[in-house]
Amino acid sequence: TIEFKIVQDADRLDAMGAIGIARAFHYGGFKNRPMYIPGLPHQEYPDSTAYHKSDAPTIHHFYEKLLKLKDLMNTETGKKMAQERHDFMLLFLDHFYSEWDPDQR
Repeated sequence: TIEFKIVQDADRLDAMGAIGIARAFHYGGFKNRPMYIPGLPHQEYPDSTAYHKSDAPTIHHFYEKLLKLKDLMNTETGKKMAQERHDFMLLFLDHFYSEWDPDQR
């Protein structure tokens, strides 16, 4: 139903953008995960159970889930909002990497 699609978009939007970034690092800290480990490859998980058992660094969460959300949106409004938040997350990652290793730029 359209109502389900709207609620699903809202849930996905909550995981994106500035609030989504804050939530990701908060949860990573709660789980005692490192923020970032340079050179550690990103994972693809066979199922949600394996994903939830992961102890990968928080930055990996962006590639394993958060940056994929914009392509899963259902509604036109959700797609527009997701694009803006997606772009912000990419900007954040660019800044994160440049602060982590200024020579990386």
